[in-house]
Amino acid sequence: MNSRRDFLQKLTGSALAFSLLPRYAHSGILHTHTYEGPVLRVALMGLGSYATRVAEAMQACQKAKITGLISGTPAKLKTWQGKYQVPDQNCYNYETFDAIRNNPDIDAVYVLTPNALHHDEVIRVAKTGKHVICEKPMGLNAKEGAEMVAACKAAGVQLLVGYRMHFEPNTLEIIRMRNEGAFGKIKFFQGLSGFRIGDPKQWRLNKQLAGGGSLMDIGIYSINGARYMTGEEPLWVTAQETKTDPVKFKEDVDETIQFQLGFPSGAVASCLSTYSMNYLDRFFLDGENGFAELQPATNYGPIKGRTHKGELNYPHIAHQTRQMEEMSDILLTGKQPIVPIDGGEAVKDLKIIDAIYQATRTGKKVDLSAL
Repeated sequence: MNSRRDFLQKLTGSALAFSLLPRYAHSGILHTHTYEGPVLRVALMGLGSYATRVAEAMQACQKAKITGLISGTPAKLKTWQGKYQVPDQNCYNYETFDAIRNNPDIDAVYVLTPNALHHDEVIRVAKTGKHVICEKPMGLNAKEGAEMVAACKAAGVQLLVGYRMHFEPNTLEIIRMRNEGAFGKIKFFQGLSGFRIGDPKQWRLNKQLAGGGSLMDIGIYSINGARYMTGEEPLWVTAQETKTDPVKFKEDVDETIQFQLGFPSGAVASCLSTYSMNYLDRFFLDGENGFAELQPATNYGPIKGRTHKGELNYPHIAHQTRQMEEMSDILLTGKQPIVPIDGGEAVKDLKIIDAIYQATRTGKKVDLSAL
């Protein structure tokens, strides 16, 4: 079993390592020295609201910087160019971005477009020879995900997914404690992921762009969380869908889904994904000898945690800042993250999403090994 020292040693080599220690509780990243190593040069594709959050967080990075922009809106490109000092030759639209293959200023492209566009865009980027970072959910289903992984492998590039919680220190501390046996045998996980969605005309409620509803967007956090909190892969899924507003949530756009997972150890998970209830952002892990709770568990922070041993008080740093610093190390130096963030990890989530939708349609328990 890993000790706390072993756990922290895995994080060395990054300017973020020291920021995980409680005595450095502050709002920004602690840089103990001037960084002189490799810098990941990133082009952002899709300059929407989440891309804005990523871009702002990247201003605090030492190991990653914005060097390219891809958008279908010329005015938006001009505005972002001025704000982030990106030269004309590094700006592209969706018809021209294949030309990044000849641009030495770009190492990787972060795909931040609506879900349904990810598959084709990731494959196009891979063919240019650039590494790919794709926002979650990586694809609309496991078949798409497998094709994306295969395309990146064939092109000899890496595919990472924007699982920002995989670098969040309160979350990682609970994983460390579980690995050391602090909770004993894990018996139960609960994941609550939801909020009341606004504008009914937004892309998240459009099946053709989102690929579904709440499960694809917010429920994936509980799916992924169930896996990294228990440390196991589920064997089966059951699920039930509830729809109270069929006008806003049209066919194949789920409003609320409750789902259950069963794991090889006998542990079970009970989760809720919804677009119609606020204040649902909680993970709870129960073991024979203790418990862990995160509330909020996955929002933009600060994340709050506690266990049977007391409060977790790790400092808050913008999740996307941590994520991009760590992704730089993964892509440029081969660092291995505590919790995987590669395309294969995303396919596992997509397989479970497929099974949950199947269970809601059929009312039957779905054997994940059969998919």
